[in-house]
Amino acid sequence: MEKMGNADSEMEQLFEQKKRLKNPLVPIGALLTAGVLTAGLISFKKGNSHLGQQLMRARVVAQGATVALMVSSAYYFGEKS
Repeated sequence: MEKMGNADSEMEQLFEQKKRLKNPLVPIGALLTAGVLTAGLISFKKGNSHLGQQLMRARVVAQGATVALMVSSAYYFGEKS
């Protein structure tokens, strides 16, 4: 029974590696979105609402680009398979 669990674990690792290879920009986009969100929240907390508003708009753009990358890569690799 332990061999089956080990094989499942190895398969999961293989699929996770393939996902990163197929979508290398998606994790970068997600980190960028989170970073801009954090910076925006910090600027709001410090009272700089103008900068915070600009950062929230930048977050929307980064988030939209990340979603577009996810959809386009899924479509591209879905057609390829």
